[in-house]
Amino acid sequence: MHCDLPLSLEVKRQLTAGQKILLSGMIYTARDAAHKKIVESLQNKQSLPFELKDAVIFYAGPTPARENGLPGAIGPTTSSRMDPYTVPLLEAGISAVIGKGERAPEIMESMAKHDVVYFIAVGGIGALLAKCIRSMTCVAWPELGPEAVYRMEVKDFPVVVGMS
Repeated sequence: MHCDLPLSLEVKRQLTAGQKILLSGMIYTARDAAHKKIVESLQNKQSLPFELKDAVIFYAGPTPARENGLPGAIGPTTSSRMDPYTVPLLEAGISAVIGKGERAPEIMESMAKHDVVYFIAVGGIGALLAKCIRSMTCVAWPELGPEAVYRMEVKDFPVVVGMS
């Protein structure tokens, strides 16, 4: 199934666990260090340099950009590492997250409460996933290197619905 981003509530409610999806649209990357900064900004009521409402967050850090501005590889990191930071992002209105592995039961409950989809990206295929990226721009905290927040335009980015 193809899904354009941002995801509408109607589309999210049609998704079922195990369903294979090809995402097209805007995705933001964020790993541990970026999540910490995002949550601190939310707690301090500071504006972010990108919009969280309806955003899709990919728990990943791209390899350094090549001459064409795109990474050679990008793969998911373990989702449970983001659990301590997840609830404030859910409350800020994110639409979906992409990662790999299990989530804490309380995080899954909170995701369901906020109608947030958990997509799973396959680990070990970072070069294949990078081929789905059409453009990539650092939008926050470039000093974090691959852990900075990058806005990526993707086309037919393969994921599996882990929970909807």
